[in-house]
Amino acid sequence: MVEHFPEEEGVPSSTLGPGTDMFQKTFLWIQKYERHLSALAMVAGFVADNILFWRIDLLQTQLVFAAYTAICFVAIPLLHWFETRWSNPPRWRFLLPIATQFSLGGFWSGFVIFYGRSADLGTSWPFILFLVAVLVANEYYHQYHERVVFASVLFFFALYSYAIFAVPIYTGTIGTLTFLESGLVAIGVFFVFVRLLHALARERFTSDLRRIRIGAVVVLVLMNLFYFTNVLPPLPLAASAAGIYHSVWRVPGEYMGTAEAQSWQVRYLGFTPALHIVPGESVSAYSSIFAPTTLSTNIVNRWEWYDSVAKQWVLRATITYPIAGGREQGYRGYSTMPIDKPGEWRVSVETVDGRRITRLPFTAVSVSVAPVEETITLP
Repeated sequence: MVEHFPEEEGVPSSTLGPGTDMFQKTFLWIQKYERHLSALAMVAGFVADNILFWRIDLLQTQLVFAAYTAICFVAIPLLHWFETRWSNPPRWRFLLPIATQFSLGGFWSGFVIFYGRSADLGTSWPFILFLVAVLVANEYYHQYHERVVFASVLFFFALYSYAIFAVPIYTGTIGTLTFLESGLVAIGVFFVFVRLLHALARERFTSDLRRIRIGAVVVLVLMNLFYFTNVLPPLPLAASAAGIYHSVWRVPGEYMGTAEAQSWQVRYLGFTPALHIVPGESVSAYSSIFAPTTLSTNIVNRWEWYDSVAKQWVLRATITYPIAGGREQGYRGYSTMPIDKPGEWRVSVETVDGRRITRLPFTAVSVSVAPVEETITLP
């Protein structure tokens, strides 16, 4: 037997006043387009994050991520509870999947913003790819049984991705040990979340538990695979500015450099610059690395030259210097290397455990007369 209620058929209840007709129509319209509104909520999360997110270590940034976590932590189990324990759940339950999608959308946009700022864009492709997969999958996961599993696994992915750059902010450290600590924090929070799901809907949860566990294990394996193969960028570090110059030096309060004019393809399209080098000349790799206020670490510059005969990159020098967090534009530093061979060169700016922050390729061209250079103030 199927029960119909006057409110659900679009007819106001006799107990409601005349002013509720507009509310009824709005309510039914929202219910009808719930799936589309959920997708819109995810897009709204992107917009909100781009407005609110400025620095990764700001209190407002951490509060926004904490709010996203709290919404998912409450909304997913609450919807699970309504759908399994209530024969006639409250009509405002339709807000719960919208709130979940808004929060997950906020998580993904935040990850795109911060992971995109850190390291090379190529190292952040798993997050971009996953974000696209979420947006596409959101159109196909209609049933509640699949939704709770899917949303729970996505929530664990969000927790893990957030912990990777949140834990270093509070510990003031980065590296393998800190990454493992981040995983333990994410697992601990997710364990409490799963226990809450179990407590609210024990009967239905039994059939979902196995798939939630499998999904969480897949996320755990992928995140560790990405990390130990150097795919994940070294958040919360990020390159604010970087470049290769003929020379770099420090004056009180500023860093200065000399550079030669480059083509528009280099300036605007990111083509590899060419530096015209006279015999015995050195060049400098400059970088400004943003780090949270509490973090101090070392930066490594790996200078490599491409041997076109052996067809491989040859390490020519490894130079290490310390940085400290706090400066909004990043902590500035540089290394200098004599260029004794023409051809393709590159400088990889990395952490001490091999996380690449950025890479600076350039072509050394031997000349007998030094090119015209200009002196500039470095950012």
